[in-house]
Amino acid sequence: MFLSPEIIIEAYSKGIFPMSDSYNDPFIYWVDPKIRGIINLKEFKVSKSLRKILKKNNYEIKINKNFEKVINLCAKNPSRNNTWINNQIIINYIKLHKIGKANSVECYYDNQLVGGLYGILLGKIFCGESMFSIEKNASKISMAYLAAHLIEGGFEFIDTQFYSEHLKQFGTKKIIKSEYLKLLSVNKNKPKNFPLDISQNILEYFN
Repeated sequence: MFLSPEIIIEAYSKGIFPMSDSYNDPFIYWVDPKIRGIINLKEFKVSKSLRKILKKNNYEIKINKNFEKVINLCAKNPSRNNTWINNQIIINYIKLHKIGKANSVECYYDNQLVGGLYGILLGKIFCGESMFSIEKNASKISMAYLAAHLIEGGFEFIDTQFYSEHLKQFGTKKIIKSEYLKLLSVNKNKPKNFPLDISQNILEYFN
C-alpha cells in the first residue's frame, strides 16, 4: 500500500500506524498493537542522572528546524542496524511536517545535530515515532524537552506506540488496546499547537 498524509492521519485516529520491513522495502503495513506504551505527562519521569545532564545545559534544543534530517537520521544512522522507516514514510511525514501535523525536537552540540525525535500531533496526544542519538544521552535530553514543550502546550499524553524498558524510565506504562482507544476518543478531537518555546527552566516542568 502507498501512503498519503491524509491516510496517515486517518489511520492514527483509528489507533493504527504504518511501518515497513526495511529502509529499502517500498511497501508498508499497518500496525495495531494489542499492548500500547503511553506516558501521562503529569507522571513524566526525569532520572537523577538526566537531571544532572539537563542542569549542565551543554546542549542546544531546537524545534522543527531540521525535520528532514531528523527523520533521515532516525531511519539511518551508525548506531542502528535496521529500520522500519522507508522512503515513502520519510516523504509523507515530511509532508505532514509542512502542514503542521508532524514535529521534531532536535538536540545540538557545537552546532551539530547529535540527537532528536519526531512524531505526529493528534489532538492532545503526541504520537512519538522514532528517536536517534549520535552523542550519549542526546535522545534522552530530546525526550525531556519534548515533554516540557507538550506540558507547556496543554497536551496530556505521549503515545510511545510500544512499551520498552528504555521508555519505562520516562514513565511509560502498558495499556491494552481497548483502553488506548478510549483515551484516543477523548483526546483526538481537542487540537493543540506544539509550542516552539517553553516559558520556564526545563526542570521546573517535572516534580
